[in-house]
Amino acid sequence: MAAEGHDRRRMTAALLGPAAAPEPDPAPAHVVRGTLTDISPHMLGLATPGGERRFILTPQTTFWHGGDRAARDLRPGQDVLLRCVPGAELVVERVWADLARAAGVITAADGDTLEVATGHDRAPVTVAIPYRASGRMRVRHPRLEPGYLFDAVGVRDGDAVRALVPATTQPPYPVVETPRRPPTNRGSMRVTGTAAWYDPVLGRDVHADARGTLMGVAYPALDRTGDCGPVCDRATSCAPLPLLSLGATVRLVNECARTAAVLPVVACGAAASHFCDRCTVCDSPASGRIAELTLAAFVALGGQPETGCCTATLTAGGP
Repeated sequence: MAAEGHDRRRMTAALLGPAAAPEPDPAPAHVVRGTLTDISPHMLGLATPGGERRFILTPQTTFWHGGDRAARDLRPGQDVLLRCVPGAELVVERVWADLARAAGVITAADGDTLEVATGHDRAPVTVAIPYRASGRMRVRHPRLEPGYLFDAVGVRDGDAVRALVPATTQPPYPVVETPRRPPTNRGSMRVTGTAAWYDPVLGRDVHADARGTLMGVAYPALDRTGDCGPVCDRATSCAPLPLLSLGATVRLVNECARTAAVLPVVACGAAASHFCDRCTVCDSPASGRIAELTLAAFVALGGQPETGCCTATLTAGGP
């Protein structure tokens, strides 16, 4: 896909000019992911695709593993994502351990255990909702039943996701009864809405798989018969998204952190088109998901993945 995306950008730039297909920004040095090898009050070691690396912990470093934690609560072998201080890439600002997410349509429910379909090109996810999280989960998800939307952040527990934090509020009706969305003007190449995140590697082999720090977006409005594929499950999005193809580049601004990056479209985000929710971070009035950033891109743009979303503005076709 990377080579194909590069060729598409080159051809677009040749036909329409460089502004129509800007080059993606390089991967930032201050976001690192790997398998935890050791940790002390002052140092942290990671096995990464580039080899063993060590980082400095300070009294200001914060830790998350299903909630705020201390360094002593982390264990070797965990999937760890670091955001370091920009310009001081060995000094850790925040640590996330075993981050996981389940977003899609519930296909089966047995008590507090769910099966969630996360998209036509992604594997289904088993979700376990602990008792301590069940109250707030049901506030944001009125019906935890097959056919209803689900989106929560938590920690990976083997092959399952232990859901702890509901990402956004979902409607009290099933997906098949979603009110018909009126046609939208797709002429604009600039749109504001909700940006979520997804993990391209699902927390697996992060010490060896460079996709764990892939910078890009899964886009909800790819061509149904082309890049989205013959089994595309894309719905009509709430947001007036322009149609794009794999390999296109977009400029995305995190309106909460006031940071921006040029990112390539690396995957289909058809499942996100079913969500017509609003991100309460920054209290945005705009509804609808405009992109799913890779986990590394979301963190690099200043997002807090445990909140599930940020308000963002996406511009296609130039700066």
